[in-house]
Amino acid sequence: MSQFLTEITRQSANPIWPLFDKICSIPHPSKHEQALSDYIVSWAEAKGLAVKADEVGNLIIKKPATLGMEDRKGVVLQAHIDMVPQKNEDTEHDFTLDPIKPYIDGEWVTATGTTLGADNGIGMASCLAVLGSDDVAHGPLEVLLTIDEEAGMTGAFGLKEGLLEGEILLNTDSEQEGEVYMGCAGGVDAGFTFDIEREQAASGNVNKKLIIKGLKGGHSGCDIHTGRANANKLVARFLASHAEELGIQLTEIRGGSLRNAILVKPLLAFLCLSRMLLNLSVCSLYILKWLRLS
Repeated sequence: MSQFLTEITRQSANPIWPLFDKICSIPHPSKHEQALSDYIVSWAEAKGLAVKADEVGNLIIKKPATLGMEDRKGVVLQAHIDMVPQKNEDTEHDFTLDPIKPYIDGEWVTATGTTLGADNGIGMASCLAVLGSDDVAHGPLEVLLTIDEEAGMTGAFGLKEGLLEGEILLNTDSEQEGEVYMGCAGGVDAGFTFDIEREQAASGNVNKKLIIKGLKGGHSGCDIHTGRANANKLVARFLASHAEELGIQLTEIRGGSLRNAILVKPLLAFLCLSRMLLNLSVCSLYILKWLRLS
């Protein structure tokens, strides 16, 4: 038994926690869900439940209705298997090999140096807890666990018609306990391409990099209203405000790998007029000012 599970079970007998602890122990970033999927299949089969994987890798687990409730409307509980793999800059962690290490911090469960994966590990654990319970009375019950939600929704998009029988679907991928959302605002991806003009490096320019550290980051959904700075926006604001006066010539600019994470670590490499190095230091301080205002 892990230290986390030992501590959490002292505080709560909720059957979700052993399941969540097991989920954390099996690497499952987006595109690498197979090991956790295999465990869930074995878990379901050991409990005598019907389980199958569809063509894209989604899992569907079915449990017959409680005696006397066979005529109730069927319910589908849904969660996604993958998690967002993000780590602190000073953390060594391979999300395809290393387990997540949860721990209790006051009233919260968090992870050591990485994302916790409660999105959607808690949802998965909740679904499995209902499947494994002998105390929860229910009509025909199905659990749908989709793949790759965080990096493309390929599991949801690949789900074929006719695989599910239930009339009511409850998605467990939300933040507030005891609340149900009716509907969804949705999301939009936008891709842009544009032409660039290459130029010769100006004589006397020196190579520099702008490095931003210590931002909180967060989720583009549940944290977007909390005023957390986006590192890409800070870089863009810096260039818009100071590129001309500093004689900046870009050599590299990039940042971010996940569309639903507030970026914390950009890369901006550039050439700068050597006589403007002092001004560069002063202009960089404006980023701190913008952070205080945001």
